[in-house]
Amino acid sequence: MNIGTKITAARRQCGMTQSELADKMCVTRQTVSRWEAGTALPDVEKVAQIAKILQVSCDYLLDDECPAGENAEVKTLREERGCVTELLKSLVGKRVKIAFYDEEEDFETCGEICRVEGFEGNWMRIHILKKKETREKLIALSSVLSFEILEEEA
Repeated sequence: MNIGTKITAARRQCGMTQSELADKMCVTRQTVSRWEAGTALPDVEKVAQIAKILQVSCDYLLDDECPAGENAEVKTLREERGCVTELLKSLVGKRVKIAFYDEEEDFETCGEICRVEGFEGNWMRIHILKKKETREKLIALSSVLSFEILEEEA
């Protein structure tokens, strides 16, 4: 099933209209309609917001192998606490630069090259890679806007 069908199923399961979802997402009802019809796709940031509002996982929305439909069992975020999406799991061991939401900016980490070491609940464990030192730090996943995956050093 595609993401649009899954948004529709999860929204209906929550007893929510397209307009109500649109209001919570700060988008128009037409935008939600286009997502559900498959004529447009939500931005990555919006997928996480949709998942939170509809109480489903990002995996459910993004993975074609996850079941969809009104009668399918939809795993809620509460049931999947501690689960990390496949997308985040793929970052482990990679060198990245992290961008933060303005109000959440981490000045010690922002602009620095980091290596993702793993995830612990809603936290990401990283090593900040500086020339003479490497420091470990925990970052709240909710503060991260995006990751830039960097090439490995030769």
